[in-house]
Amino acid sequence: MSAGLHYVVIGAGSAGHGAVTTLRARDPAARITLVTMSRLPFYNRFDLPRYFRGTTDWRNLLAVAPQIYDELAITLRRNSRVDEIDGRARTLTFSHKEVVGYDKLLVCTGGGGHLPEVLVEYKSLMHGFATFEDATRVARALPAKGRVILLGGDMIGLDLARTLIDTGHRVTLVAGEFTFWPHRIDAAKRAELLAALSRAGVDVVTGRTPVAIEAAAKPARRVIFEDDSAIAGDVVMPFFGSMPLVDFMLGAGVDMERGILVDPRLKSSNESIWAAGDVCQIWSDELKEYRFLHGWKNVRLMGELAARNMTGAAEEFDVTADFAIGIDASGHVQSDFWEQ
Repeated sequence: MSAGLHYVVIGAGSAGHGAVTTLRARDPAARITLVTMSRLPFYNRFDLPRYFRGTTDWRNLLAVAPQIYDELAITLRRNSRVDEIDGRARTLTFSHKEVVGYDKLLVCTGGGGHLPEVLVEYKSLMHGFATFEDATRVARALPAKGRVILLGGDMIGLDLARTLIDTGHRVTLVAGEFTFWPHRIDAAKRAELLAALSRAGVDVVTGRTPVAIEAAAKPARRVIFEDDSAIAGDVVMPFFGSMPLVDFMLGAGVDMERGILVDPRLKSSNESIWAAGDVCQIWSDELKEYRFLHGWKNVRLMGELAARNMTGAAEEFDVTADFAIGIDASGHVQSDFWEQ
């Protein structure tokens, strides 16, 4: 590798961490900067349900020891928000107006929770579940044996539901088109899986569309449906899949649809910018379309592959990979998406 190259990776999750460690292994002389909006070092957000099993110290959720970045001479910039990318000048601007140059950039910012337009104005009455701080707030709001209402029910939400039931809480799932996202399943399979959730203790509500959330006394929330019926719970949590966090990329000079468009080598339309993880859509020659590929394993592998390609390799990601979902021998829903 050429001495003195500056690699910048935005996003310190699974993809970002895999990328910077791979970059260091392949380019010992490079300058490497890892940027994250989080105040915490790298932890696995798929481990957040462990909070309800007693893992309430953030240090016990860290995926790696924080000192690894010092040991690898990687500059970790925490609590740092990137506001703008200039793809021609190869610079990024932080929200505090500092400008930093790069030679090669990898975007691994992931996705934020998608919320249907009809529910946006009620966001303050719902609890997210993307960060350690989110998990702390949910636990504080949820009494012993309290009820959580899950709206949508993507696979991240259903993973939390398993833990909540195991720890003595009650779960109501308002099922809809995003239930089991990112799996793509037919109606018969959906009915089979919903029945398995019911057997596991989830109260499943189907055929009703939530249109409003109301604050109440006890329990603290009411979900109102389009037919004016309602259900009550202590906490309401939206799980409608995710949308890529790409607003800061609007001036970067890269092609985008919902996410950053990349080729199978994870390179964007800008020669110095790559993307990996939930933030990108990967072109498939076989399918003739751009695809999102989610899940811990895919995200980590994408980060590592992008880093290898940034340092001279020419590897392609398997865009046809998909998750399997079914019912195991004990009658419970089982998904590759949950595997780490």
